[in-house]
Amino acid sequence: MSERTTAAERLAAGAPATSSPHVDAGDAGYSKDLKSRHINMIAIGGAIGTGLFLGAGGRMAGAGPSLAIAYAVCGVFAFFVVRALGELVLYRPSSGAFVSYAREFMGEKGAFAAGWLYFLNWSTTAVADITAAATYAHFWAMFSDIPQWVLALIALAVVLTANLISVKYFGEMEFWFAIVKVAALVAFMLVGIYLVVTQHPVDGHTPGFSTITDNGGIFPTGMLPMLLVIQGVVFAYASVELCGVAAGETESPEKIMPKAINSIMWRVGLFYVGSVVLLALILPYTAYSGDQSPFVTVMDKLGVPGAAGVMNLVVLTAALSSLNSGLYSTGRILRSMALSGSAPAFTGRMNKGQVPYGGILLTAGFGVLGVALNYVVPGQAFEIVLNFASIGILGTWGMIMLCSLLFWHRSQDGRVTRPSYQLPWAPYTQIVTLFFLASVVVLMWWGGGIGRTTVMFLPLIAAALVGGWFVVRGRVNAIAAERQDA
Repeated sequence: MSERTTAAERLAAGAPATSSPHVDAGDAGYSKDLKSRHINMIAIGGAIGTGLFLGAGGRMAGAGPSLAIAYAVCGVFAFFVVRALGELVLYRPSSGAFVSYAREFMGEKGAFAAGWLYFLNWSTTAVADITAAATYAHFWAMFSDIPQWVLALIALAVVLTANLISVKYFGEMEFWFAIVKVAALVAFMLVGIYLVVTQHPVDGHTPGFSTITDNGGIFPTGMLPMLLVIQGVVFAYASVELCGVAAGETESPEKIMPKAINSIMWRVGLFYVGSVVLLALILPYTAYSGDQSPFVTVMDKLGVPGAAGVMNLVVLTAALSSLNSGLYSTGRILRSMALSGSAPAFTGRMNKGQVPYGGILLTAGFGVLGVALNYVVPGQAFEIVLNFASIGILGTWGMIMLCSLLFWHRSQDGRVTRPSYQLPWAPYTQIVTLFFLASVVVLMWWGGGIGRTTVMFLPLIAAALVGGWFVVRGRVNAIAAERQDA
């Protein structure tokens, strides 16, 4: 009897009664070691990442204070996505997350597309994270002479090693990474509020609303730049769906997930929008750049000894946390796909620590390509991969909302039962969110440059997905038939 059949039978025998007839073989074999505190901090960490700590600098320089509006708008839609995923998780927890739901509601073709779009997201995000880590490390003189690609390789090696140990170790790492990020942002916001209230000069500027009004207002370069940075802002929310993947490795998702997901909304408002508003009030938008974290810029210009170095260490932690999360989630997603035939067989293998090491190593392998990118174009590496990651993110979010919409339709004719924890205003929420995601693609094209080049790759990505499906469909259908006969 095959491993897949055995896993499916074991799940069917031990699973609680549910309105879902679907059984995902990829859910078997995991330990349930993630606790409530892990899931809550993973949810926080997923909403606070590299896109804020590093990406906000360049986007502030391009769009000015209106960046806060972009973060608020994208934050609302990010919340809709994770709330939709939360409803599906409460319906049927799965480590395969939206790939498993796509398989149930859209068939194997949908699962194949969802999984590989997610892989595109995180394989490119891994490159962005190691690029960010190398950029941060160059802040310190002791690392300034080390080539960026070497630092990127070191970052990848360290996080890869840590990720292969066990899910409990991953949960502990993310717990403390998130605490560091939250503590740093809270400390920055307290300092920022103090500077604004007391109007303490920073680099010759007096913090307050005059910093905005005297430098072109909320839209100093017009409204168009604010619209064009939205695709980069979407990248900042790339990890919000991570708590849905982690739900498959916790004992009581029905208790933990609603609280974790509901808390994302106010965290978005507080940490993203609040911190960007403070950045705009403290220094003119022209003081920031894409080469340095805006938080480091403020601390550096404030002149507090060691403050910029401490904040730089924090944002380095954020980059490593994001990389750690990406390796974790793609490992689980690829295992779910491998056990259905949609991914290479080796990505379905697990080690003694119940970690799907095959999928993790595949994602890390693409990170090595990012090391090469840092060698060839160190100055452009982050923006290049950010745009490709955004395509993966938009595709992933789109698949989540499509699954949610199909789930809602099935609930209307009684084929499934929606849990008490629901996405509000369905099906209009899903439709509006899908329209928003499509409009982001249009904005990427409209903005020209790397964004337009990325959109031009969409037909190639679509062709790769279609071609890949024809390669694996025979194996997928054979495994599906084997499972039905068992």
